[in-house]
Amino acid sequence: MEFDLLKEIIAEVLNVDTAEIKESTTFVDDLGADSLDVFQIIMGVEEKLNIEVDTDAAEKLSTVGDAVELIKKTVAENN
Repeated sequence: MEFDLLKEIIAEVLNVDTAEIKESTTFVDDLGADSLDVFQIIMGVEEKLNIEVDTDAAEKLSTVGDAVELIKKTVAENN
């Protein structure tokens, strides 16, 4: 669930096809995202799931899979 939601938000923010997004996809090298793009993606996730992601952890994200794990951890902590 988190991965599918994240793919939709990434596709919207970065204007890429969801088919291009895998858990191993890197934000910077594969998607061309900068730190502001990643911040926008995380804000979108926070809004959709009504959670607050740790900003320090979000700044260290490298791959989409890293983001999925951070989202899962955050959701579990909020339940």
